[in-house]
Amino acid sequence: MDEKELKQQLGRRAVDDFVRSGMRVGLGTGSTAVHAVRRLAEKLNSGELDSVACVVTSSQTEMECEDLGVPIYSLNHAHIGGMLDVTIDGADEIEPSGSLCKGGGGALTLEKIVAYNSKQVVIVAEERKYVAELGKTFPISVEVVREARVTATRALEGMGGSVTLRMAQRKMGPVITDNGCIILDTLFARSFDAVALERELNAVPGVLENGLFTGRQYIVYLAKPDGSLRVLE
Repeated sequence: MDEKELKQQLGRRAVDDFVRSGMRVGLGTGSTAVHAVRRLAEKLNSGELDSVACVVTSSQTEMECEDLGVPIYSLNHAHIGGMLDVTIDGADEIEPSGSLCKGGGGALTLEKIVAYNSKQVVIVAEERKYVAELGKTFPISVEVVREARVTATRALEGMGGSVTLRMAQRKMGPVITDNGCIILDTLFARSFDAVALERELNAVPGVLENGLFTGRQYIVYLAKPDGSLRVLE
């Protein structure tokens, strides 16, 4: 199966396995999450599911839901009450400890808020994203207030990171997140404790959030090239 087919299978399977009528559902960001949105829309339109309330993690997912008629709410809405039954999202890297690296789509802050306030989190990804260690080949995303670009870069370099300001495509200048911040993509040559580094990065003044997700246990669906699934819990 090609990459597009794998992502479609993952998104559809996660919805089929975990979403039930009446649930409050978090919908992540990226190409795999889009297929989850489309599958959810199919089941709502056919009547197979009803009364599903969704919270989205980015403008990209919000527009997809609007186009397909999937009902969306704020996490603060009284119907949601700040807690979700399940969230379906992707990941950039997953290590054997269960820690994740996210943020390639630039929506890491809301993705983390949603994931950390869900009873269950389902991660869907291709098997190649299962790695021995995080942050060696795919950078850790660090969302930073623009005024802290230089000071935060200096702090990240002091931790042993190699820092690159994420630049926009087909637009001059850096990527600006939905929160009005910039992203410092940071690779670490040394091994690190993901739990400790997540806290350490967030202690840097000007850092809004980082792409290490260690505060939850996840159900992970990994798609193999032949289309079969490997499930990690």
